[in-house]
Amino acid sequence: MKISKKNLSFIGLSSLVLLTSPFATAAEMSNMDHSGMDMSGGMSDMDHSGMDMSSDMSDMDHSGMNMSGDMSGMDHSSMDMSSDMSDMDHSGMDHASMNMSGMQGGEPPADARSPDYSNGVPYGQYGKPMMMGSMPLWGVSVDDLGHQFDDDQINFEATGWYGTDSNRVRLRTEGSAQTKDDKEIDSLSSLAYWKPLSAFWNSEAGIAYDTENDNAAVMAGIVGTAPYFIETDARAYLYTDGQFRLDLGAEYEWRLDQHWVVIPEVGLTAFSKDDNDNDITKGFNEMEAEVRLTYETFSRQLAPYVGVSYETALGKARDQRRQENESVDSSSLTAGVKFWF
Repeated sequence: MKISKKNLSFIGLSSLVLLTSPFATAAEMSNMDHSGMDMSGGMSDMDHSGMDMSSDMSDMDHSGMNMSGDMSGMDHSSMDMSSDMSDMDHSGMDHASMNMSGMQGGEPPADARSPDYSNGVPYGQYGKPMMMGSMPLWGVSVDDLGHQFDDDQINFEATGWYGTDSNRVRLRTEGSAQTKDDKEIDSLSSLAYWKPLSAFWNSEAGIAYDTENDNAAVMAGIVGTAPYFIETDARAYLYTDGQFRLDLGAEYEWRLDQHWVVIPEVGLTAFSKDDNDNDITKGFNEMEAEVRLTYETFSRQLAPYVGVSYETALGKARDQRRQENESVDSSSLTAGVKFWF
């Protein structure tokens, strides 16, 4: 068989074209514009396991691509997307119409737990549960109910309250009752609103009545725990006649063991002006001090005690008592009980 030179030239040219065509096709695809491509058709059955996307796709423009079709069945397990896609242009993508209701922050499902954790079940006869700090409670505390043997009188100090840890109403009374002669009762009682100021200090404000001078007053005070666990109280009273009274007190509990407690206590009283009818002088009038040995029983709710009390006049009150032939200083043995519930 004889092959002419012309046929050889044609065969060589055809082979060259076949060899270069893949390169030409690859070069053409790199510059393709996909902005008008519609991929909304069903691509669920497409197998991409053998696709190689490792080439440079940084210059591809996908701004107009429509990929709203069903791609749930596509197999991307073997796709290689390790190429550089940092320069892809997504400026044309519309995120406003994307449905993200299934993600966190969307509408809760119909069977979601109710905000109060009731799940639609009523609370019954006890009502909705409350936090302990917001539950209104009440209490009564009798700090002193004892007898002074030398003065032959009964001393008392009691407080009752109702409210929460942040707001309370307090009723307080203190004084003494004579057990001989006219059996006179001298007491100072107050009804006040109580509110915490900090972790260790509380405030009080309200009204008061003093039976000793038969006068009403407006009261304000601060009660709390000073450093070294010293129970401190300061109360001011402004009477209707213009008299101003200041009561200061401090108390400390020295615990010997789980039951025996020694309690020293001191109190001062001062007035803003003289009142001869009620034996009151301007400045500090008197000081009271007492030391009690208590024994706490029944979960420390009941504590009988014995002790010694001391009272002395101060300033001009000492001269006034001498002029009226009254004792300036007095002391007495005491016995009584303190309790709370």
